[in-house]
Amino acid sequence: MPVWAGRGGRQRRAFVVGGPLLLVACLMLVAAWLSSGFLSDLLLNLGASVVLAAISYVIFDPLFEEARKARVQEHLSFDQQAFVTRLHRSGRRVRILDTWTILLEQRHREETLTAVRSALANGAQVQLLLLDPDCTAAQQRSEELERQRVDVPRQIRTNLRHLAAFSDALDSRLRHRLQVRLYDASPSIQLYQWDGRALISFFPIGKLSFNVPQLEVDMDSPWGGFVHARFEELWEHEQATLNLERYWSVTVTLRHDNSDVIEVRVPYVTVDGQHYVDCRGFRVTGGPLTVRAALPPRASGSTPAVFALAQPADGDRTRAAVVERHFDQKYGHGDGEREIYRLVAAPGDPRTPAPRSAAAGDTHGR
Repeated sequence: MPVWAGRGGRQRRAFVVGGPLLLVACLMLVAAWLSSGFLSDLLLNLGASVVLAAISYVIFDPLFEEARKARVQEHLSFDQQAFVTRLHRSGRRVRILDTWTILLEQRHREETLTAVRSALANGAQVQLLLLDPDCTAAQQRSEELERQRVDVPRQIRTNLRHLAAFSDALDSRLRHRLQVRLYDASPSIQLYQWDGRALISFFPIGKLSFNVPQLEVDMDSPWGGFVHARFEELWEHEQATLNLERYWSVTVTLRHDNSDVIEVRVPYVTVDGQHYVDCRGFRVTGGPLTVRAALPPRASGSTPAVFALAQPADGDRTRAAVVERHFDQKYGHGDGEREIYRLVAAPGDPRTPAPRSAAAGDTHGR
């Protein structure tokens, strides 16, 4: 919430409370002037007291409010149950900024998603910003947590798989209020916000951020303004963020004899700079079959290029079993019906990008 909005609310509240008090005081003083004796003295004293109460409220309430907002509560660790309870009551905004969230691990998942559904039904906008599992920062965070034996990319992909299933199951009236994006940047701040309050912490080296002290702050405070700005910076950065839909599937146009046949969205993974798609949604038969796609999907506005389809083989730089494992990590264990093909640069198409090597920064196959 912008700071000016909070100030405007405090000013309106001062007028709403102080105004009627002053009106009552004026009526008492007028009545005291029109009456006489004991009643006049009583109304005069009461009116003067109400005037002082109204003036005191208008003057001191903003000071007390600022002091309350500046107060920071420290918690020894992240309390999942307390946050889920707050989610149930949220009606304006829920924001989560993290690498991955333990709220979607098996022991908390059902309760968390029920609370998110309640928040959406209450009218809240729910925004989750998680680290891109394919970026270098995710691999670096895994190395920092090596002693904890935490595979950060795997944890993020599991979160995203459950979020995709949850989003698909939502009613259309609620789905548009749930937004999930991935950021490609070094993780610095952990944020769990419910309406006007939030828990924030930082990422210690060698420790899980959930097991370190958490600061509970008001989002109108300087601390809240700082983390709000960081969230907005990542959320709105077109080159650094990728929404869940584009992470989950890519649009390809099936071509035959240089003619477009059909446009479909297919599952995909990137391993060692090579792009692989699951073509079970359409039949790949004989003939000069190609597809046109815009890859990588993070690059908005990139020109689609034409690719040929090749079946993975153990003789490739990346073994077929490794590619299958990446599909399992991203989409869950398959049912044996996947039809995986590697996108190969089509000869003679100048728009087709050259394959990236793992040294170029792609960590998907590591």
